[in-house]
Amino acid sequence: MTASPVGDDGARPTDGANQRPVGVLRETGRALRARRWQLGRLAGWSAAESLPALLSGYLVAGAVDEGFLAGRFGTGLAWLGTLALAVLVGAAATGQVYRALGTVVEPFRDELTGRVARGALRAATTGGTRPQSAAVARLAQQVEVVRDSFGGLLMVVRGFLFAAVSALVGLVALAPLVAALVAAPLLAGLVVFAAGLPAMVAHQRRYVRAGEALGEAAATALAGHRDVLACGAQDRVVTEVGGRITAQADAERTVARMTALRSLSLGLGGWAPLAVLMLAAPWLVARGVTAGAVLGALVYVSTGLQPALRALVQGVGGGGLRYVVTLERILLTSPSDESADRTGAPADAGRSAVARDAPATPGDAGPTHDSRPSRGVPDHAVHGATAHGDTAALRVRGLTFRYGPHARPVLADFSLTLAPGEHLAVVGPSGAGKSTLAALASGLVRPESGSVEIAGTPVGGLPAEQLARLRVLVPQEAYVFSDSLGDNLRYLRPDADDAALTAALDALGARSLADRLGGLAAPVAPTTLSAGERQVIAAVRAWLAPAPLAILDEATCHLDPPAEALVEEAFGRRPGALIVVAHRITSALRADRVLVLDGERPMLGEHRDLLGRSATYRELVGYWDDVPASPPAAGSPARTGSA
Repeated sequence: MTASPVGDDGARPTDGANQRPVGVLRETGRALRARRWQLGRLAGWSAAESLPALLSGYLVAGAVDEGFLAGRFGTGLAWLGTLALAVLVGAAATGQVYRALGTVVEPFRDELTGRVARGALRAATTGGTRPQSAAVARLAQQVEVVRDSFGGLLMVVRGFLFAAVSALVGLVALAPLVAALVAAPLLAGLVVFAAGLPAMVAHQRRYVRAGEALGEAAATALAGHRDVLACGAQDRVVTEVGGRITAQADAERTVARMTALRSLSLGLGGWAPLAVLMLAAPWLVARGVTAGAVLGALVYVSTGLQPALRALVQGVGGGGLRYVVTLERILLTSPSDESADRTGAPADAGRSAVARDAPATPGDAGPTHDSRPSRGVPDHAVHGATAHGDTAALRVRGLTFRYGPHARPVLADFSLTLAPGEHLAVVGPSGAGKSTLAALASGLVRPESGSVEIAGTPVGGLPAEQLARLRVLVPQEAYVFSDSLGDNLRYLRPDADDAALTAALDALGARSLADRLGGLAAPVAPTTLSAGERQVIAAVRAWLAPAPLAILDEATCHLDPPAEALVEEAFGRRPGALIVVAHRITSALRADRVLVLDGERPMLGEHRDLLGRSATYRELVGYWDDVPASPPAAGSPARTGSA
């Protein structure tokens, strides 16, 4: 088990109060600038739509002062008839507004959909990764959320701007003093709302992430129930999932409480002007403001400013927050083609598409391990020269890698040296970068900076056939093709005879599986095999490969502990170096050294040494043993190192 039984692909809830929308304003601005002509058309129709808001109060004032109060009933009706014509013009323009809105919103939705699709295709066609269908479906749903909220946000902001400007212009035309009385509380309400927006975004982000973390934790607990029982970690799982439920409920309550701030701003900007006008009416009339002007001002506020402000506060405070947080998630998990080409990495290389930016789990002692990346130290501090004085089996220097330009580095200035014949286990919480390190070390993914050498050969830019001669990588999802069992096993060593295949099957405890399938010549149908059987076949194939470096990336996660131990011990006897991205902490007990990835400070050492130095490692061991792991006794020998 690589982390606690309740993993979450790194999507742990974080304190969003200290984060800012990543690229949302820039992406929104780019989309709007790219459609400036369509926006101009939308603005033109919006101006026509706001004609009633501009004329309503002025025409009502004219109908009262120059018509009804003056005893000219027909004149008053004429003023009101003009208002009716303005309303008809505005209604006709409303239909054109929605058509113009579609020319802005739909292309933006198409761009985001294309970005998600290209990211999924890059991930599915990159070696060592597999399609993330659930993540793609979730992102596609998020694109629709962005589309709807983007359109709603444009409508309410556009509506408020045109309605507010029209009403204020009309108020100035009626009486500048009245306009000043209305503008002061309106501005106060807008200031209160704007001041509260950062907190609203932070709480909305926390709510979304808490919901995602709860879903991931529950799904992982259900999928890994066998390992949970094997570890005796039922109480821990219940506690952790329960904690996620509590966090999600707290976040939802906080979001609900933010409605009080929206109500305050609406009260100040929408209702206070009405109260001010009614209370000041005698004072205004005494200073020469006509009764019609006061009534017209009330019309401007009640039918123009107040509804527009209510729509703005509710729209921005609801759909606007969803827009910012959801688009932020899409930008983090589906980087643009430019950023993918710049880093040389796919949008998704073995990690969940919704968890690119999630931090590793903090340790519970020592320096705080927050959302900063895993960092290494120079090679000489890790291992010096190789243990055997030969060319290193693997040498990683100054490796830095991130998923997209806006994501945190998964690894930053990371260095590691692996001696020939050495067995290294890599452990850590989900999302800490274990599979990313395996993909980088095997040459499947290019780093942002730094270098990787296998047996003294730089792997950057090597063709696939040369990489295959240097290393063999077995991913979690094993590949078995429709052909005979023997051909599947010979895939990486075509010259292997039947005796060599039989010896490999015996070494990995797979003879019974071969006999059940009908022998080496028996046809293999991948769909009829269990996940564990496919992993056994892939493991035997990799064991036969002549490559001097073998990397097992949770390659035995579907096997029971005895079968997993048999496979890893066989690879340990195989000539060459071995890296095991551990599925269970027992893999670390079989290794020469263990690399713990956890936030900013990865640690390298032997099992007993790490029990004393790494709180994360003690926690992982405790999950397996169902008791807190104890640090080593004082003075006990331990070989140390850092990565």
